[in-house]
Amino acid sequence: MRRRIRSAIIGTGMIAAVHARAVHAARGEVAGFLGSRPGRAATIAAEWDAPEFAELDALLTSDVDVVHVCTPNGTHVEYAEAALQAGKHVVCEKPLATSPDDARRLASVAESSGLVATVPFVYRFHPLVRELRARRIAGEFGAWNALHGSYTQDWLLSPDAGNWRVDDAAGGASRAFADIGSHWCDLVEFVSGETLAEVSALLSIAVPDRPAASAEAFSVAEVSASRAAVRTEDVAVATFLTASGLPVNVIVSQVAAGRRNRLWFELDGSSASAVFDQEQPETAWIGTAAGARTIARGTSPMSVDQARLSYVPAGHAQGYQDCFDAFIADTFAAVRGDVHDGLPTFSDGARSAGIVDAVVRSARSRSWTEIEGARA
Repeated sequence: MRRRIRSAIIGTGMIAAVHARAVHAARGEVAGFLGSRPGRAATIAAEWDAPEFAELDALLTSDVDVVHVCTPNGTHVEYAEAALQAGKHVVCEKPLATSPDDARRLASVAESSGLVATVPFVYRFHPLVRELRARRIAGEFGAWNALHGSYTQDWLLSPDAGNWRVDDAAGGASRAFADIGSHWCDLVEFVSGETLAEVSALLSIAVPDRPAASAEAFSVAEVSASRAAVRTEDVAVATFLTASGLPVNVIVSQVAAGRRNRLWFELDGSSASAVFDQEQPETAWIGTAAGARTIARGTSPMSVDQARLSYVPAGHAQGYQDCFDAFIADTFAAVRGDVHDGLPTFSDGARSAGIVDAVVRSARSRSWTEIEGARA
């Protein structure tokens, strides 16, 4: 029998639990949790029947194969680099770093190490996303005319919602775009095959101050908490040009009432168009000059990748956690030497950090701004 891959998780929040579920689904073992201070991880460790590491050194010297970094953005580089230097494979939440230089350096460290280092751009693992990508590669859509869409949430709509992500010292100069706009850009580049090359962006703050205390993501902090000025965006609007000169537009918001987690894109080609909505991931829309039709996951014909990632029969819905499970399963496969197409690595994380940085610089200068390395 193959030895079970052992994962240690640094972090105690919502996303740490998502990682733990995915490790179990991939038939791995959660070897323990590390919190920001002793005792912080005790509750989640008990929930997963795993130990709590007292300190980082204890984790890095333990019999662990993969380290999952699920901490505030500003700590990603420190933890991920320490894990790589200790000879551990790494899964690091995005953004990989709060500056593009740090992200590129970390990607270089990962490449030099020969270890597996991945970033959870998990929407790539929706089966119908892979189906649309396969059809693009087969030429079904023709040449692209325009790419557009949105990623909208409402978990920060309330003025009394607060989280560490709002604090630029912990989360970085960008919040909404770095947190969710990065997912949209990665997914659209992945499906369309285009490369975003320059951007004109606007950022806005809808709520000028929020509770200083941090609450769990997608929850509301105590109304009585002291408040702090908000310096990161609630809304972003970005227009891109790709390396081939194609126009791309996206609206990103964390204050869109009623939108829980709606990543939506439309890719318009000369022969056909494609639409995908992450909140309705079991279907995709295909439009042609002769009309439109909806395709459903698990129905023939299926691309190889769609079939591989369709874990249950058609009509038995798959969603976000299934994507995360598939991402971790492919990461574990890579650890064993079997690398599947489409696995997002630290190089993809560095690419994303460059896009986020260009969006922030463009918004500050109110000018078109090149994305570093996009035309290389």
